[in-house]
Amino acid sequence: MRPTTTAIAAAALVLLAACGTTTRPSALAPGQTGFVPPKLEAQQSLGTGEGQVNLVAWAGYVEDGGNDPKVDWVTPFEQETGCQVNTKVAGTSDEMVALMRTGQYDAVSASGDASLRLIAAGSVAPVNTSLIPNYTDVFDGLKSKLWNSVNGVPYGVPHGRGANLLMWRTDTVKPAPDSWSVVFDPNSPYKGRVTAYDSPIYIADAAVYLMSNRPDLGIRNPYALDDKQFQAAVDLLKRQKQIIGEYWSDYTKEVQAFKSGDSVVGTTWQVIVNVALSEKAPVAAVLPKEGATGWSDTWMVAAKAAHPNCAYRWLDWIISPTANAQVAEYFGEAPSNAKACEETTDPKHCETFHATDEAYFAKVHYWITPISQCLDGRTGVTCKDYAAWTRAWTEIKG
Repeated sequence: MRPTTTAIAAAALVLLAACGTTTRPSALAPGQTGFVPPKLEAQQSLGTGEGQVNLVAWAGYVEDGGNDPKVDWVTPFEQETGCQVNTKVAGTSDEMVALMRTGQYDAVSASGDASLRLIAAGSVAPVNTSLIPNYTDVFDGLKSKLWNSVNGVPYGVPHGRGANLLMWRTDTVKPAPDSWSVVFDPNSPYKGRVTAYDSPIYIADAAVYLMSNRPDLGIRNPYALDDKQFQAAVDLLKRQKQIIGEYWSDYTKEVQAFKSGDSVVGTTWQVIVNVALSEKAPVAAVLPKEGATGWSDTWMVAAKAAHPNCAYRWLDWIISPTANAQVAEYFGEAPSNAKACEETTDPKHCETFHATDEAYFAKVHYWITPISQCLDGRTGVTCKDYAAWTRAWTEIKG
């Protein structure tokens, strides 16, 4: 349900590199990415709906009762707006980037490792948040961030968020770990039963660990790695490869691996923890002391959307309190709208997913597309872009 390694987005990556500025500020403010995107204007007014909207989305984000009759926030939207929803479920971020380049879709639920690629390619346009009333109630901690805006200009609305946690089998891994060191120890007693996320973006997980354990490297942002920092992260992951049993991208398969004992420790999402526990697997999870990577997905509007008015109505609907609560519970993440916490079926949902806990999310480094301009504000140095991350990941696994 999240990105895996492919080369589909190569053209977008080339364009992303080409969009860099030649001068850089000494430090990046929130929402600054250090590159100049294609000049596109946000829609200025909302007109009559066009009768349909074509979406690219993660599985579980656009439910119309087809998978579960009790899970449906699409039908009420269609009834209220007259916009028929047509959805293409994408399995990876690279697939989303490729689909949006076709021009056949109006909006996309992009993860942070895809959003800057979409912006740089001119596939998506800035959004006018004044046309999206529910944007007002989105948590401030999700607005104007590096993955959903450029130099303070918003390119979408936040859908939800979550952290990439450390999970372990409580009957096998003792004592209970509180550090990522348990998955990077080359002499691990759990060799062959350690698991890790299968994506180039996982290189950032190694960088987060190195931020605490190799302060001499000077890593300030796990997505802004110069040659030396990047090589240190790659070397760490190559050593880790010797103790990995399997890499995962399908969360249902990770659940089964922990239930069977094929995996006993590794990176995970809170929804996986919940499912595993519901299926009687003896697991627990923690946000390690070093912090963690995580995600905040963004609904973005295509630059050449054929149905922009319905697209804007969808963006407002999916972050409305009721719909946002429904999708957050169904998918397993923290909602983006603060008022959604009052609408969840489980009164403890927002507590479980730390929806209102900004101190918790301050330890989470949200996925951002790595670009050659260092996202930590450094000048006079080139950082490794996503194309380099993709090549390195192939080498790490190979």
